[in-house]
Amino acid sequence: MSEAPGEASGKAPPPDLSIVVPGLNEEGSLAELAERLHAALEGRRYEIIFVDDGSTDASWERIGQLCAASPAVRGVRMRRNFGKAMALSAGFERARGRIVVTLDADLQDDPDDLPSFLEQIAQGLDVVVGWKVKRLDPVNRLVLTRIFNGTVGLLTGVKLHDMNCGFKAYRREVLDAIPVYGDLFRFIPVLAYSQGFRVGEVPVKHHARRHGRSRYGLERILRGMFDLLSVVFLTRYSRKPMHLFGLIGLGLTVLGLGTCGYLSVLWFMGHSLGSRPLLLLGELMLILGIQFFSLGLLGEFLTFQHLRRHAREALPVRETAGEPP
Repeated sequence: MSEAPGEASGKAPPPDLSIVVPGLNEEGSLAELAERLHAALEGRRYEIIFVDDGSTDASWERIGQLCAASPAVRGVRMRRNFGKAMALSAGFERARGRIVVTLDADLQDDPDDLPSFLEQIAQGLDVVVGWKVKRLDPVNRLVLTRIFNGTVGLLTGVKLHDMNCGFKAYRREVLDAIPVYGDLFRFIPVLAYSQGFRVGEVPVKHHARRHGRSRYGLERILRGMFDLLSVVFLTRYSRKPMHLFGLIGLGLTVLGLGTCGYLSVLWFMGHSLGSRPLLLLGELMLILGIQFFSLGLLGEFLTFQHLRRHAREALPVRETAGEPP
């Protein structure tokens, strides 16, 4: 397997801080971003990992130049555009720092805000999310963002002003404990919170895009809502699926029995039931209720088998005291 440009060699001590920067067709901003990151991180042991997510411009050539200019810069090139989650996973896999920071490559995030993130981590937070207090976005995007963040807070209990902000900082153990796939990268704070990690936010500056184009649209909003439903299920019911499917099945079964009971009374009173749509509705609810209940049992069985086979899986323990040597 070929090494990316700037891949570290030898036995130099690992950096304390890893900056992961995914990007797609951002060649115009990479050099300035690298320069500003170097300036903001002066005096620290750090690495910058640029991840080219299948760019069709000269982004990879520019990353190669940055790697040649500084040993602190490394590059990863995806075979094609796989999406931000895959790009972040590639960066996380190669990050060596105890703290991992992500930010976008479009210069809308300000590297001068990095010390605020590190200060919050030093004070005990495990995940720090940027909050763009003054967003320089169109009105329709601002409204949709407020609705999205409000919905996330209501359904998950994690009340952040800007869940979708790409400027975030994590302790290494957070990324080791939480798999990133699909588009769930934006919900890492929620998944981390469900595992007992401490989550907070810091105000950050937001700059207008100067290069490239935004990929924010209706499709992304719809994907975000579907991912939110997935996160709610994973954080609340992944270890107790019967609590969800059994409750739905019980409700449908009760409604079906009530409907069929009402129709039975009508039948004893001499009414004809053959042409009543309510009869089909009652039967359908009974069938669906039984199916949902069966799904809950099947989910519990699969969960039990998984836990039995992985009995030594990592548990969400923060620290211990008085342990034998």
